[in-house]
Amino acid sequence: MMLASTELNAIHTGLNKGEFFVEYLPMVSLGDHSCLGAEALIRWRRPDGAVVLPDEFIPLADNTPLSGLITYWLIDTLAVEVSGWLRAHPQAHLSLNVPPEILGRGGLEYAAVKSGLGEFRAQLILEVTERGIPDQLGLMALNSMFHGGIKLALDDVMMSGTNLALISRCNFQVIKLDRLLTAEITPECPHPDWLRSLAGLLQASELTVVAEGIETDTQLQALRAAGVQWGQGYHFSPPLAIAEFIAWYEKWGKTSSCPETNRFTAKPV
Repeated sequence: MMLASTELNAIHTGLNKGEFFVEYLPMVSLGDHSCLGAEALIRWRRPDGAVVLPDEFIPLADNTPLSGLITYWLIDTLAVEVSGWLRAHPQAHLSLNVPPEILGRGGLEYAAVKSGLGEFRAQLILEVTERGIPDQLGLMALNSMFHGGIKLALDDVMMSGTNLALISRCNFQVIKLDRLLTAEITPECPHPDWLRSLAGLLQASELTVVAEGIETDTQLQALRAAGVQWGQGYHFSPPLAIAEFIAWYEKWGKTSSCPETNRFTAKPV
């Protein structure tokens, strides 16, 4: 308990000292390779210069007051960094992760309106994971956001019964396949069983599916053949600082083609 408390204090101090920053991971159409937008990813640069990825600190903050603070910091930061880009490109999307425990408590909506990010609600995709399934207030808030024009995404989908049951309870328009599933697609196993199940789901629904962690052409071709519409991963681009992302979008967005070869060394996002 003492260790957890110390780490939470370090996160809180880091927020106050400006140690956190955002990178943007491009989202790409697997059909024509045009860039559709980006996912906002939080990073933490410790005083010693080490950069900590969200998988290491977000679980510590879950279900604590820091969960909301981090989310509201992200909304404020996005409003500053990408409002101009969103306004100039009304067809582009921006996705951000939202912890289920803060949904339906009013803070998220207040922060979005106060920062000005709410102006772009039609371009926003809110991602939630099943690791903390929203309670009744949270589900009501998600459904209200859906009716208000915000797109909802279920993140880290593993094609399990739990995932599919949650999809049926809420107005998710987007599902994001966990990178662990994408990694199962190899030259030796180009069509794992879950990919065939996904193809059936896509034929029977109007869901948009985003595959995370695409690193090889084999994965890209198999996912596209199954009907997966969008993708992310080092096959296209690593996460980028805002200026780099805007330049990347100007090159590969709209009707331009995204690079089809992996020009980067793959590593975790």
